[in-house]
Order: sequence, then C-alpha cells, then structure tokens
Amino acid sequence: MFVSGIPSEAAILHADLDSFYASVEQRDDPALRGRPVIVGAGVVLAASYEAKAFGVRTAMGGHQARALCPRAVVVPPRMAAYTQASREVFRVFEDTTPLVEPLSVDEAFLDVSGLGRVSGTPVQIAGRLREQVRDRVGLPITVGIARTKFLAKVASQEGKPDGLLLVPPDRELAFLHPLPVQRLWGVGAKTAEKLRAHGIETVADVAELPESALSAMVGGAMGRQLFALSRNIDRRRVTTGVHRHSVGAQRALGRRGNTMSAAEVDAVVINLVDRITRRMRASGRTGRTVVLRLRFDDFGRATRSHTLPRATASTEEVLCAARALVDGAAPLIAQRGLTLIGFAVSNIDRDGNEQLELPFDSVPDLGAVDSAVDQIRERFGTALLTRGVLVGRDPGWEMPMLPD
Repeated sequence: MFVSGIPSEAAILHADLDSFYASVEQRDDPALRGRPVIVGAGVVLAASYEAKAFGVRTAMGGHQARALCPRAVVVPPRMAAYTQASREVFRVFEDTTPLVEPLSVDEAFLDVSGLGRVSGTPVQIAGRLREQVRDRVGLPITVGIARTKFLAKVASQEGKPDGLLLVPPDRELAFLHPLPVQRLWGVGAKTAEKLRAHGIETVADVAELPESALSAMVGGAMGRQLFALSRNIDRRRVTTGVHRHSVGAQRALGRRGNTMSAAEVDAVVINLVDRITRRMRASGRTGRTVVLRLRFDDFGRATRSHTLPRATASTEEVLCAARALVDGAAPLIAQRGLTLIGFAVSNIDRDGNEQLELPFDSVPDLGAVDSAVDQIRERFGTALLTRGVLVGRDPGWEMPMLPD
C-alpha cells in the first residue's frame, strides 16, 4: 500500500558493510582483530572502527593517520579479496529478495515488501540477512529499515557499527529532525557551512524553512532536495538492473602529489585511462564525455569535463581529452596541491556503437591496436604489455570512485 507515492510500511532495507576493506583484513588475519587497522599507506582507503576511534578517516593522508593512531597496523589493499567478498555478500542479498539495488561494492537497497507470509517482518528478514552475511562471508553489516530509501540509509548510518535500526512510520520525523544537517543527502562540508552561516544546524532547522528560502541559500535544485528530504519525502522505488552511467577510476596520491612533476602526473593519467578504456571495451561500451576529478591538499574538490564529437572506447582518444583537461586545470593544481586524480567516461552507449568518419582510409585503426593489446593482456596477464612511460613505475592502488 502506498500513501502519496510512499509505501505505508517500513520495508526498504539499506544494507551497508562496516569498514568493508578493513573488516576483510581483520577477517582474514586473526592477529588484526580488535586492533586499529588502516588499509593503504599513502592515503587511507579504509580504517577499522578501532582506528576511527582515534580520528582516522577514509581519504586522510597516511602520515596524518599514523600521527593520530601510532599503534595502527597499516596493510596494503587487496582488491581481489574485496571483490570476492562483495560478490559473496550480494549473493546473500539476492537470496533475501529479488529486489536489490546495488549502490557500491559494499552497500545496497533491498525491498522486502510483500514477503511477510514467506519470510516474516522486515525486522526478522534484516536480522537473518545480518546473520547470513556473518556466517557465510564472515563480515559485520548494518541494516537500516524505513519507508523511504533516504531514511533507510540514514538509519543504517545511525545504527553503525554492526547494528539493525528500524524507523517506524509514526516516528520518522522524531528520528530525523534532531540529526545534524549533514545527514541530508547532498550536504557536504561546503553546503553545511552555507547553512550554518544562517544558523541552520539540524534537520529540524531545515524543515522549518520554506523552499524559497532554502533555494536562496544553496540554489534551486539543492533547495528543493533539502525541503523534501527534511520532511522525509522520497518517492524513489528500489530498482533492479541498474546500469552504471559511467566507467571510472581514480588514484590517491597523498602528500606526494604536491611534489610530482608534470611527467609523473601524466604517467598516472595514462595508467588510469588505460584501465578505464580496457574495461569499456571488455563490457562492450563506448562513451562521449570525459570527466576529470581532482582533490586537493585542503580537501577541496574540482571537476572538469569535455564531450567528444563521437562515442568511443579508444585509449588514445580518451587519453587526448584527459590530458587536455589536466593541462587546463594545471594552474589550480599548482595553487592548491594535488592529492587525488580520477577520470570517468560518461554518456555511455551500452551497445558499444561508434560513429565512423569519412574518408575511412585516412582514419588510423586505433581499435585494432586496442583490440590486439587487450587480447595479449587477457592471455598473458596485464603486466606483460605496458606503455613505455609506465615501465618501472609504481602502478599505484586504484580507489573506488567517490561521489563528488
């Protein structure tokens, strides 16, 4: 049953693994259990709750993290282990309900409405899901339950670590309004600062304002979003079969990024574009828009993009656009210091269509070169064939793409 487009029953689950990478490390090495663990040396990719208690946070520089928590055990990331663990967890999700909407490698929305006679109440279903993730995969997971996707996600945040939290329909605003304004989707440090300048600290403060006032503070689109979410208005359903709208990769550089030469930055650019375009070709996708994402020493971020005249998965074409974006952002990088660089290709064509150009005989067959390289790597391993500029360089650890 739905009321104004929103289900009347709290039957949407937001399941979120706790400190995913660090939990996998603690699972696989008993000596790490109960100890502060940091995954990643140059930049923190993940921190156990024992490390978080000292103030260590994801994306923090490694030097700062070790200063906050000198007794932390620092381990290198093992992406293959995390990928396998993610697959096993999603099998549990899919065994729970057919309505699973992945959000990332370690979280998803699940719709369990209509399963009452077969599986029990949403709380019972969530409890069994947590038990099965623990028993079958060996990892802790937190589940939030609510009528809306937004509130289910907030509930899982409030229920961490290793918890289960239901927000009953008659207690939604009582639960939501006392929370800090940062709990509203889209409110990062800059938006929170703008709101604080107007004396807005909590979700209740937001809910007291008309949409027009919020739009004047933070812009029309954000104002409309905050007005709705502060009242728990979220009519989005859990949708399955969600396709990625972009293919991306990024690399954390840490403090070392401040001293990297242009050639060293270019090597990182080449490496990331090579990975992205190989994935695109492997999945039969092409794209038109190349997006550059930067993070700076002051934790600020910047995004630049360029749309190509035609969709492509060619490494050389994407690389040319990526280099141009980096060149355009060079003054900003020099001024603020670079700690992370990432790229994504969006405007995806999932059929892999590419527009041919006339005259055909004047177009270099870059696709044939890319295809040959892909086949060699597939057969003999990625490391066998690489670009000359990358020989002898540390390929670095690729981080999962973070939202802007």
